[in-house]
Amino acid sequence: MPRTEKQFEQIREEKRDLIKSVALELFAKEGYYNTSISKIARGAKISKGLIYNYFESKEDLIKEIVFDGIDTFIEVFDPNKDGILTDDELEFFIGETFRILKSNTNYWRLYFSLLMQSNVYKLVGRRFLKLIIPLMKTLKNYLEWKGSKNPLVDVRLFAALMDGICLHYVLDPKDFPLDDIKERIFKLFTINN
Repeated sequence: MPRTEKQFEQIREEKRDLIKSVALELFAKEGYYNTSISKIARGAKISKGLIYNYFESKEDLIKEIVFDGIDTFIEVFDPNKDGILTDDELEFFIGETFRILKSNTNYWRLYFSLLMQSNVYKLVGRRFLKLIIPLMKTLKNYLEWKGSKNPLVDVRLFAALMDGICLHYVLDPKDFPLDDIKERIFKLFTINN
């Protein structure tokens, strides 16, 4: 029986996900520049040429991997996308961020180690900032509303705390008190100053 268009699309998505998964692991462990398309193809047990049916280049592949991860977090920030953050939405964002980390800790460990490579950040930095700046403005407005005396500093503090919490959790998920920290960080940023 011939395959349907839907079946072909599912096979295509599965192959694309396999390539990204293998590439993420290799990029994180061996470095972006030390990982060739040939190595990714061997790891995925496909031909090198087939990778180019899914991705134009290794740079295209790394960008898609990085922005898939970033998009995961952007989706849960300001869920109604009205540009106004409420206490409930900030609590939702913090909770969802930690739920996402818990759902696939190994993936996020590899992801964060990949992002820490300066050569990778050079490839994605400009687009990364373009995505993050509107979120930071929304958070700044929220913190001003909450009475922050220096909302720009508090935005950076929030971002640094969230980044640090995520990194510490993926390094030590068994002993890291993520749920307690979730409550603490929420209280820090929702009380009126």
